[in-house]
Amino acid sequence: MNPNTLLLIGGDLCARTANTLAPDTWACIGLRRRAMDAAPDARIHWRRADLGDPAALAGALTTASITHLLYAPAPDARTPEAYARAYPLGLRALLDALPGLDRLQRCVLVDSTAVWGPDAADPWVDEDTPTAPADFRGAAMLEAESLLHARLPGRGVALRLSGLYGPGRLRLIDGLRAGRIATPDGPGHWANRIHIDDAARACAHLLSLDAPLPCYIGTDDRPIPTADLYDALARMAGGPPPAREPRPPDGKRLSNARLRASGWAPVWPNMLDGYAACLAGEQAKS
Repeated sequence: MNPNTLLLIGGDLCARTANTLAPDTWACIGLRRRAMDAAPDARIHWRRADLGDPAALAGALTTASITHLLYAPAPDARTPEAYARAYPLGLRALLDALPGLDRLQRCVLVDSTAVWGPDAADPWVDEDTPTAPADFRGAAMLEAESLLHARLPGRGVALRLSGLYGPGRLRLIDGLRAGRIATPDGPGHWANRIHIDDAARACAHLLSLDAPLPCYIGTDDRPIPTADLYDALARMAGGPPPAREPRPPDGKRLSNARLRASGWAPVWPNMLDGYAACLAGEQAKS
């Protein structure tokens, strides 16, 4: 019998996290709101339930003895209502429906660095930088974080991820290859990224970390000026140099020092190397 039972709320990131965990010590249950087109991941026992349907949610969790929770929702639209459903309302509904909440040892909430707006402190943003979301996305995430820490004091951890890239997440390269994307011109534009497999390893790490802090930034070691990143990716992809478009500063440099100090380290510390590996993988398949 597995001593740990992990409940997964989310898609690709959750599946990758499950695949990093030892199957003899972790059982994985996943919830999805729609029927799956393909066969379920053999590592995860999927159940169908919508966080907005309390009866279905309770039914899907009745027989589950959950010890750990990874909550990584994907809003179904870029609207205030969709972000509210995915983050504070969805998390509240799940915690209300979860039987034996006192047995839950750890909940990792995955959100993003959108909790800091473009005017965040310079030169570096870390977990002690005051949050100041620029729009409804960051506001909804902060509301979910407050709920997490209120309902699960000492057991809840927020993982604030920078931009994800990796296999199947190369739309930026596709746009640069086609010459559809311009790069912001001028100072104050920074790109922060994390490979999705490094993000999955961070989730797995925080699920079992002793005495974690309330939040961590998940990003690689090297923020890059956005123009430098776009120029490099366009060259890698064989596309034209991207046009320059003057824009006001809208970027920040993110520090992963706290997450690194906890024992995690990225396999891909430099996004340029990570993107190059993804492109090589694509070319090998073609």
